[in-house]
Amino acid sequence: FSPDGPFQREFEDSFRYTPTPDQVSATADVKGDMESPEAMDRLICGDVGFGKTELAVRAAFRVVSGGGQVAVLVPTTILAQQHYQSVRELLDPMGIKVALLTGSVKARERKPIHEGLEEGTLPILVGTHAVLEEKVRFSNLGLAIIDEQHRFGVAQRAKMWKKNQIPPHILVMTATPIPRTLAMSLYGDLDISVIDELPPGRKPVRTVHRRDSDRLIVFAFLREQIALGRQVYIVYPLIQESEALDYKDLMDGYESITREFPPPQYQVSIVHGKMKPEDKEFEMKRFAGGTTQIMVATTVIEVGV
Repeated sequence: FSPDGPFQREFEDSFRYTPTPDQVSATADVKGDMESPEAMDRLICGDVGFGKTELAVRAAFRVVSGGGQVAVLVPTTILAQQHYQSVRELLDPMGIKVALLTGSVKARERKPIHEGLEEGTLPILVGTHAVLEEKVRFSNLGLAIIDEQHRFGVAQRAKMWKKNQIPPHILVMTATPIPRTLAMSLYGDLDISVIDELPPGRKPVRTVHRRDSDRLIVFAFLREQIALGRQVYIVYPLIQESEALDYKDLMDGYESITREFPPPQYQVSIVHGKMKPEDKEFEMKRFAGGTTQIMVATTVIEVGV
């Protein structure tokens, strides 16, 4: 893809804040890869809130400006919906169409998406594993962005290469540099850009460890925070009690939380992986809108909430 097009500067100016030096450096890496004759295979590694998504959208804009299409692949429906919203926020003003494809999208809604991709009239698709299906075909896929890349298998990612006659650029992102990512970096010829500084103005995060015997102290702290208008996540590793694992489970935890924080004074949301998508969406909206003060969840919320 060629150097900056006529709208690149206008698009850069539409961002809400000045990029950090790390973002500028990573953007330059991606730009250099895209202007070379070889397909990019780059990992963007940076913690939550460090600006990986903005960087990916910049890359997507460059591809769309050059007549290509972009697929954004994410592991969960919740994260797909969030990326869809944030990508649309940035690209709607530029008149660029974005579609969302997940397992819960009905057949009649999928048809125009499939047609738009094959005809080249739909430039950007955000979706879950549904994007990997064989019937999802592109006219000219120029870039595949894979977020939380460690949640996808090697064969799944390889399917993206086959979505175009010329293999697309691949940009993978993660906040979780797990051993397999390290192995891919060492042996898989994966280029790496690291973003390790927060945008200015972010407050420092306090991490505190409490034992089960400190439960009442923790509950008192939660009440203070809720009284100040703040909200709480309580995350459990299991949905229900397990004989194999000696962990606290969500259903038991939900009961104890609602005893400590009874309605109507307090409102508690619950989210886990076995719920229907529409129920999850309902609970997420209640929490996002401030109707509920406490979100009791499993690690389904780990990715991108």
